[in-house]
Amino acid sequence: MKSYFKVITNIFLTSISLSVLLGSLLRIIGPINHNNKTTRTINLVGKSRRSIEKEIKNKNSNLLSFYNNKLDKFQSLEELINKWENLIIKNPDLYVSCFFISLDNKVYAEIKSDIRLAAASSIKVPILIVLLTMLDRGEILWNEKLILTEDTIGSGSGWMAFQKIGQEFPVFEVASEMIRVSDNTATNLLIKRLGGIDKVNQKFKEIGLKNTKINNFLPDLSGTNLTSTKDLSLAMALVDGGYLLKTDSRDIYREIMQKSKTNTLIPTGILRGLEKKTQDTDYHLSLRGYLVLNKTGDIGISYSDTALIQTPYKSKAFASFIVKGPFNDPRSPELIRNLSAELVPFLQQDQKPTKTN
Repeated sequence: MKSYFKVITNIFLTSISLSVLLGSLLRIIGPINHNNKTTRTINLVGKSRRSIEKEIKNKNSNLLSFYNNKLDKFQSLEELINKWENLIIKNPDLYVSCFFISLDNKVYAEIKSDIRLAAASSIKVPILIVLLTMLDRGEILWNEKLILTEDTIGSGSGWMAFQKIGQEFPVFEVASEMIRVSDNTATNLLIKRLGGIDKVNQKFKEIGLKNTKINNFLPDLSGTNLTSTKDLSLAMALVDGGYLLKTDSRDIYREIMQKSKTNTLIPTGILRGLEKKTQDTDYHLSLRGYLVLNKTGDIGISYSDTALIQTPYKSKAFASFIVKGPFNDPRSPELIRNLSAELVPFLQQDQKPTKTN
C-alpha cells in the first residue's frame, strides 16, 4: 500500500510540474506570437497604406501627364480654334487665353493656355479644392470656427468685411460665401487658416497646378495672383474625375460651385450659342439640359471665368477664359461670352437610341 500510494503521489506531483512548466512556456511563447502577428499586421497595414498612397500619386501623376503632355492623343478642334481666332483678331489690344476639353468626346482646343495671367477671383476655385483635400485628411473641420481679424479684411465683393472684428464664422459658411458671392474676406480667412500664402501655393503644386500662384490677399486689384486657363480647367477636371477628393467632399464641391451667383460670362455665352437670349440664364440653361458650374473673376484689368459644363448628352466638358485689357473695358467680358458661345456645337453629340429586342 505504501508503495502504491508513493507511485500515485509521484504521478500527481509530476503532473503539477508539467502543468506549471507548460504554462510558463505558453506565457513566453504567447507574447512572441502576438508580437509577430502584430508586427505582420502593422507591416501589412503600412504596406497597404503605402500602396494606396502610391496608387493615388501615380493616378494623379498619370492624369497630370495626360493633360500636360498627351493631349496629342485627343483631337484638336481646329474649327473651334479658328472661330476663336476670328473673334480675338477683332480686338488686337486684348490679350486672350482659352482652354477647352471634353473628356467624353476626346477633343480639346487651346490658345495660349499655359500663359500666366491675373487670376482675379477665379483663383478661389483652386483654394476651395485645397480646403476640401485638407478636410478629407482631417486637417481641418467643416464646422470649425474662423475668427475675423483685421488682416483678413478684403474690400470689394462680399459682406464679411462689414462684420465686427472677432466675429466667428464656421468653415462651411466661409467656403460657401467665397464662391456664392465671391467674398474676398472669406477667401482671406481661408488662406490664413490653410497655413498662409506659401502653404497654399505648395498645395497648388501638389495637385499639379504649375501656373497658379497667390502673391497677395484678395481683392488683389493689381493682378499679382496668377493662373492659367489650363490650370483652371485641370483643377475642375481633377475633382470631377475623382482624383483629388473623396465622394462626400466632391459632393460638397459641386454643391458650393452651383451656388455661384455670377453667371454673366460662360453660362450666358453658352445660352447665347443656343440662340436663347434671356436674363434668367441658369433657368433657361436647365430647360435645355445644361448645368454650368462656374466661377468668374473681375478686377477691371482682367476678366476670367472657369466652368464645368454638364450637357444633356450625358457628357461633361471644362472651359476657361482669361482676357486682359484696358480697365473696365466692356469688350473683355463680351469677348468671353462670344468665345463661350462658340463652344455649343462642340458640346453637342449625335444621339441614337439603343435598339432593344
